[in-house]
Amino acid sequence: MISKGIGRQIVLHYFIVVFVTLLMVEIIFLFAIRTYYYDSIYNHIANHAAMVTDNFQNSDKSEVQEDTAFYSNIISAFSLANTELQVLDRHGNILMTNSSFQPHKPVQTSDLSQALTSNIGKWIGREPDTGEMVMSVSSPIQLLGENKFVIRYITSLEPINSKLLNITLLAALAGVVILAVVLLFSMGLANSIVKPINNIRAVSAQMARGRFDVRVKGEYKYELGELASTLNYMAQEIVRGNQIKDDFISSISHELRTPLTGIKGWSETLTSGGFDPEETKIGMQIIAKETDRLIGLVEEMLDFSKLQQNEMKLVIDSVNLKEILQETMLNVWAKAEQKRIQIKLDDHTESTVLVPGDGNRLKQVFLNLVDNAIKFSTEDSWIHLDIQIQDGWAVVEVIDSGIGISDEHLRRVKDRFFQVNHQGGGTGLGLAISQQLVELHNGDMEMRSELGVGTTVSVRLPLLDELNKNEA
Repeated sequence: MISKGIGRQIVLHYFIVVFVTLLMVEIIFLFAIRTYYYDSIYNHIANHAAMVTDNFQNSDKSEVQEDTAFYSNIISAFSLANTELQVLDRHGNILMTNSSFQPHKPVQTSDLSQALTSNIGKWIGREPDTGEMVMSVSSPIQLLGENKFVIRYITSLEPINSKLLNITLLAALAGVVILAVVLLFSMGLANSIVKPINNIRAVSAQMARGRFDVRVKGEYKYELGELASTLNYMAQEIVRGNQIKDDFISSISHELRTPLTGIKGWSETLTSGGFDPEETKIGMQIIAKETDRLIGLVEEMLDFSKLQQNEMKLVIDSVNLKEILQETMLNVWAKAEQKRIQIKLDDHTESTVLVPGDGNRLKQVFLNLVDNAIKFSTEDSWIHLDIQIQDGWAVVEVIDSGIGISDEHLRRVKDRFFQVNHQGGGTGLGLAISQQLVELHNGDMEMRSELGVGTTVSVRLPLLDELNKNEA
């Protein structure tokens, strides 16, 4: 049985549509059958009546004697089987009939007036005296150019109606059988839809309670298959997101603990006193360095939060990309020197490269990219900053000869909280923030890498002159 819900609605809608369609088809069919039978009878009688009329028009009317013998000759000569023939005057009075039943009232049906005005008349209805359903066809007889008489054929429609009733009952029985088959079919169809939906609903209910290890099982087709795949993918992504979140919490806890440990240790040591000025200076430098590190971590998380909530405000101005890259190189020079990494700016342009943007945020992007290149490069390697102009875009590439990134990690490296190497430190937000900052500047960022060879990060930004042309 189909329970309340979408299954019952499917069955009900199918049943109503088929029922209404079947009802209309049967009504049209029965009407066509009735019309065919009735028209066949009418045409047969009307043709015979027209022959009678033509016969009198072609006869010698001067020899016609209007008496009982004349009426009897009409009855005997022009009768039809299973049909009553009446001879009427213009007022509907019956002059002669071949029926044993003699009506006492004049004929007042519409076929009489039609015959007197338009040659052939037809009427279908119930005989007043017997209540029998009949068809009457009337045709005039002209004498000396005047419609003197009317011959009227009357035939019973009861046998035809009986056949039509049998056909109707048979059609109704066929309709009931068809509806029963449709009902069974629609119930099967509804179950084929409802069962997967119930399965998907049960799995989604478990996911809503926090069980993301469950999956929708079964091979479903079309939209249900897509829904099941989407739900399974969502659960997989939630599990992956939770794992990334846990890794982030673990990583950020470590990142926060390390500088805090140094700050706390040196602050307690300095508080105890008894150190010479040189040791005190070293301790204060370490405290300042670790404090800056903490500030950087907090600022990175704040930036990411602003970007996620669309609250990042940019101060747009004309930015010289070459100056930004040179400042970036100066900021990371000391860190690169520690690993004996050579940093070089390859300038393929012949003029100043100006882009519309927030200079501080663009510098943040390139600092992060170069810092990552240094972090994942080996000693005695190199990093090139390449700048060029291509089709109205300023293109900056940060190219390193470091350890590279595998294809599996390359697809996820720009995801938030994702870290290729958890031992390398950081929050896993740097590339995600850089990506969003570049997009806020109407640009794009792409990464190419080969494991063991190196990585290239390409940043494209619209030129200031090109942007002004488009706006104009």
